[in-house]
Amino acid sequence: MRKRDFRKTYIFFTGWLILLGVTGLYAVVWGYYNDLIMDPFHSVGNWLIYGLYLLFLMVLAKIYGGYQVGHLNAGNIIYSSLLCLLFVNVITYFQISLIGRELMPVLPMLMLTLVQAAAIVIWAIVANKLYTKLYPPRRMLLIYDGTYADSLAKNLRTRPEKYVIADAISISEGVEAVCAQMQHYDAVVICDVKSPYRNQLLKYCYGHSIRTYLTPKISDVIMRGAINVDLFDTPILLCPSAGLSPEQAFTKRAMDLCIAVPMTVVTAPIMLITAIIIKCQDGGPILFKQKRCTLNEKVFSVLKFRSMIVDAEKDGKAKPCVDNDPRVTPFGKFIRITRIDELPQLFNIIKGDMSIVGPRPERIEHVRAYNQKIPEFKFRSKVKAGLTGYAQIAGKYNTTPYDKLKMDLMYIEQYSLLTDLKLMLLTVKVLFMKESTKGFSQKDSRDMHKQDWSR
Repeated sequence: MRKRDFRKTYIFFTGWLILLGVTGLYAVVWGYYNDLIMDPFHSVGNWLIYGLYLLFLMVLAKIYGGYQVGHLNAGNIIYSSLLCLLFVNVITYFQISLIGRELMPVLPMLMLTLVQAAAIVIWAIVANKLYTKLYPPRRMLLIYDGTYADSLAKNLRTRPEKYVIADAISISEGVEAVCAQMQHYDAVVICDVKSPYRNQLLKYCYGHSIRTYLTPKISDVIMRGAINVDLFDTPILLCPSAGLSPEQAFTKRAMDLCIAVPMTVVTAPIMLITAIIIKCQDGGPILFKQKRCTLNEKVFSVLKFRSMIVDAEKDGKAKPCVDNDPRVTPFGKFIRITRIDELPQLFNIIKGDMSIVGPRPERIEHVRAYNQKIPEFKFRSKVKAGLTGYAQIAGKYNTTPYDKLKMDLMYIEQYSLLTDLKLMLLTVKVLFMKESTKGFSQKDSRDMHKQDWSR
């Protein structure tokens, strides 16, 4: 237990080790560029340049989750850290060029990036292996009530170096029996347990300092956006429950236009080439139009580049995309992986039907089905549908509607302009992750509308 107390200390020092190391390598290259500048920087100015570089690294590392040993596996740490490094070095190169009043030689910056990347790879592998040896995975007790826990257990097993489900117990055995069982494990996971029992378990764990993970209820997510009311001697939480304020809606709309219009201009050549290829492929329509729901369940036509064969749903029935779906064309696979098929939605954003960040627009028939099974599903329509969102970044294509709903509500209840900017940057990270575009399995597709997601 004493060794585990230093877990955060280990993460802190290893993180700063690589941050300072990468910054130190940049300091060497900055010396080369500084000699080329007509009016070179001296001691104080150089330290400011180093500090600015380190600040960029820290901000993007915080957003992308890079340099966090123990939280992510080595592959994810390397990917996140390299993406962070690439952004910082591109920004820094143009910063140096502005200081020098001309485009500086790019080769030193490229060589720096390669050396820094090699250092990051070696550091991530060594630091993560050492972390695993110092802090082996926790033996966890899964407390469940129903079959929903199967999905969570499956997800936890994908990280065996961090989580080990040593045993499971149903709440039906009684709260006292469950509490007695808790003492033999490093942590507990409370999954889908009804609120009265869950509250007793949570208080017991808190009182006995037992590390606790739990899946939130919809009411828990709503309370995350609550505001403290400090007017009386009794604590009161205010849940606004009105979506975005007029000021937030105006600012969000202004940001959408400021980003969507330039993006449309920049990506116009890509969209033109894509349109030509789709038309030449089978002579069918270039765009795929489908009725979707946005703010207050208003219906609009979402635009996408067509990635499936013509009349993919000629029988009129909604069919979710499955792995290796034969309806997807060869070029359609490419534009789906690269997300080029989503580019026409920039016009939806400019028109005002969508926002850049928000819950993904659902098909009308899906909204009706989900509203019947999950009455709270309509809560996500308190904001405009989005091109990207928290559920798309943290979840996957085949994440259950109930879990996606909770993630969408987390975004709505804790909305801010900085949150939107963070999610936009995180979208770049997940853009080429295979997991985020994975379709439903054949079994998942058959069972999708048979499940009861209400809690």
